Amino acid sequence: MAKDDFYDKLGVSREADDAEIKKAYRKLAMKYHPDRNPDDKAAEQNFKDVNEAYEILKDGEKRAAYDRFGHAAFEQGGAGGPGGFGGAGGAGGGFGGFTDIFEEMFGMGGQRQGGGGARKGSDLRFNMEVSLEEAYSGKQTEIRVPTSVACDSCNGSGAAGGAAPASCGTCHGHGRVRAQQGFFTVERTCPTCQGTGEVIKDPCRTCVGSGRVQKEKTLSVNIPAGVEDGTRIRLSGEGEAGLRGAPAGDLYIFLSMKQHRIFQREAADIYCRVPIPMTKAALGGSIEVPSVDGTMARITIPAGTPTGHQFRLKGKGMTVLRSKARGDMFIQAFVETPVNLTKRQQDLLKEFEEEHPSEKTSPESHGFFDKVKDLWEDLKE
Repeated sequence: MAKDDFYDKLGVSREADDAEIKKAYRKLAMKYHPDRNPDDKAAEQNFKDVNEAYEILKDGEKRAAYDRFGHAAFEQGGAGGPGGFGGAGGAGGGFGGFTDIFEEMFGMGGQRQGGGGARKGSDLRFNMEVSLEEAYSGKQTEIRVPTSVACDSCNGSGAAGGAAPASCGTCHGHGRVRAQQGFFTVERTCPTCQGTGEVIKDPCRTCVGSGRVQKEKTLSVNIPAGVEDGTRIRLSGEGEAGLRGAPAGDLYIFLSMKQHRIFQREAADIYCRVPIPMTKAALGGSIEVPSVDGTMARITIPAGTPTGHQFRLKGKGMTVLRSKARGDMFIQAFVETPVNLTKRQQDLLKEFEEEHPSEKTSPESHGFFDKVKDLWEDLKE
């Protein structure tokens, strides 16, 4: 019985590129997959046929041979026979194409490891708290990180005396093994070498063949000026050592800002709530306030300054990360009501209240109560 044309089987033209062929195959493989079509012999055969077609057309050399000779290129004695390109295995052959798609669809791509493919070390996270002053000026500090480092006894190889590992006899250095299950092939990590493709015949006694040991490492860290809450610093290669000489992971330092007793920070700007005596707010004057750079700044308080009034000190805020610029500082006035008055002070305030009508000395409160009075009059009507 003549086989269907591979291009027709996948529903693509002979000019289709690799992406079109892959897309068509993926769609049909999912359509005819046995798990979706239990006990359906026709779907099972279609599944085998589209896998066979894709196995040929995804490979440039095999596709060229098929375009020239058709199915004869892969029949016994043809170009795909012994010494030729190698066939798709017929309807009962392997399913390398399906394995590729399966790995891509379910997140397994990139996990296949070749010979000597020891696993890279894990990335590490270190949380560090930084004060506002340290974030303003930056600092150099040291941290101690518990991690794994390359074993000195075997120079990280895992073998006694630093000898080179041997190729794994189970997977022949590929790190993966295949097993036939029914009509398709399943590929798994080699159980002997755990995917490294290598085995240690005489393991190092210090690290028991892993090539790394647990140790606390001291690192110097530069905190640049202008860092913010959540800033992440990456130290390349300072993470966990890899297995048997594989590259180390990275260390990520996550910064958080300590709460300041006086200042509040918003991006590069600094805010400070400053209490002002009632007399100074009424009569005017000046005050000194601290700034994040450690200096004092003098502010002129105009007569009649109300609570909530903001004074802006340009360039007195935070350093901007990787820049010479600085944010601003905003001083928010809070007029303080006097307490613990003496009898004389109370008499003076009463005298002040009697001599100065509220509509002139306290226009906002006077205006508010006039509005309340009007509201009640409207409700009565």
